[in-house]
Parts: sequence; structure tokens; C-alpha cells
Amino acid sequence: MNHQRTGPFEEGEWIRLSDPKGRKHNIQLVAGKEFSTKKGQIRHDDIIGRPEGIVVETSLEFPYQVFRPLLFEYVVSMPRGAAIIYPKDAAQILVQADIFPGARVIEAGAGSGSLTSYLLRAIGPEGRLESHELREEFAETARKNVAQAIGAIPDNWDLTVGDLRDAADGPEVDRIILDMVDPWTCIDLALERLVPGGIVCGYVATTTQLSRFVESLRASAGFTEPHAWETLVRDWHLEGLAVRPNHKMNGHTAFLVTARRLAPGQRPMPKTRRPAPGAYGPDYTGPRPADVD
Repeated sequence: MNHQRTGPFEEGEWIRLSDPKGRKHNIQLVAGKEFSTKKGQIRHDDIIGRPEGIVVETSLEFPYQVFRPLLFEYVVSMPRGAAIIYPKDAAQILVQADIFPGARVIEAGAGSGSLTSYLLRAIGPEGRLESHELREEFAETARKNVAQAIGAIPDNWDLTVGDLRDAADGPEVDRIILDMVDPWTCIDLALERLVPGGIVCGYVATTTQLSRFVESLRASAGFTEPHAWETLVRDWHLEGLAVRPNHKMNGHTAFLVTARRLAPGQRPMPKTRRPAPGAYGPDYTGPRPADVD
């Protein structure tokens, strides 16, 4: 992919080939080269200079549709070090965390660069993204994937190999996205670096992580009441009168949590309803909100 979104295909661009069975291939156009499939060869020169949406045939007359890959199509097929944040969750993060053009955003960790690519597009050239990744091999994968997705490494992206918790003294930011095993360990940093009204967003895989992060946000007394949810996606089968849900669906991938930074010295609004009986009973050993005995 690159910044050119319309017009004839150019040499050096990445394109996506799709066959009648839905099998897909991402290739980079190089003049004079051929792409080999089980159904014959496709000449790159038969694609360069032509518009999107064409159908080309292999040397054995097998058809392929040709389009530029959309960002969500690219990220699910990109080379991976760490697991990616899937499009259904990335979309929720961009909307629920209100990622806007010009935003200053922290991301931990970068993983394979899928969410990084979405964030860079959302903040635009006037924004700034600060990504932290603990593992060098994952950071290198993220660099390569972002360069392919966007066309180059953008000037407004800082990728640091290291622990976000070592960056508590950095400049103020508008949003913090925590894709990590223990996001509750970054709450003090979020209190330091988020502007009043800023948003912290956690991405966690298990219910135990979800509970600890939410209760730690409450116990910090520096954020609004956390909002937690997950998103399920189910496609539909459509053929004439045969209209039904698909047998497969994109179920649980992760839980998402958002909360907003209160102004310094302000306290969260008191709850109007008492916790459920036993919610913070003797068997509960995690963080406790200040108003819970």
C-alpha cells in the first residue's frame, strides 16, 4: 500500500489479487516480472498503468480481480511477530478512544504494527504517535509492516524499544493505548502524562486482566468510571431465499476498557448504587475503590 489511493496502478505499488474462490495474494508490482500461481503466470506489465477493479487472466486463462489492498485487508495478512489487534477491535479503539487528527498518542506495545498503522492514519501528519515495544524483534517487524502499509516510516512516529513505564517524564498526550499483559502498572504514568479529559484505553485478553485493570483505575481516583466491553462480528450468508448467519463468526479476541482523566485534585463521581453483595467480600484481594469498605 501507499498514499496513492486512486488512479492507474504504478510500478512499486502493492496490489491484491483475488481468485473466484476468494483466495488472495498481495504482490508488489515490478516491471518485467511475473507472479506464478497454480493456474499459470500473471505478468506485472499487464497490470501496471491500468485502473483498479480490472480482471486479468493468467497464462492458463484463469481470472483474478486486481485492487489496491484496503488497510484492514493488509493488516490481517501482514507478517507477524506478536499477535495483531484485529480490525473489529481497532475500529472500536479509534472511535471509543476518539482518536482525532492532530492527536498526541502513546501506544504500548507496538506488536506487529497493525494498530500503529490505523493510529497513524487517524492522527494525520499533524499528530504524533509514540510507540513503545519491549522486544526488538517485534519492533523491527512493526517498522517493516508500517513502512509497507503507509509507504514509508512517517516523521511523526517515534518507536522506542523499551518499557513505557520508563517514560513517565515525557510530554503531555491526549490518548494512551495499552496493549500489554499488565496495563494497571501504567496507571501512574497515565495520571502524569494525560491531559485533563484525555483517554486511557486498555486492550486485554482475559477476565482476570480486565478486572484488575478496571479496579486499579477506580482505586487511582484519577479517572471517570471505566467503561468495559467486547465486540463480536458475525457475517451473513446471502443467496436468494437462503439468508442466514454464517456458521463461523469472529468471537472473542479481547476486552476493551476506556476511562477519562479527571482534572488534578478532582474526585470521581460517587456511585448511586452499592456494589453487588460479595463483590468486594473476603475472597476479593484486588484493588478497592476509595468508597468501598
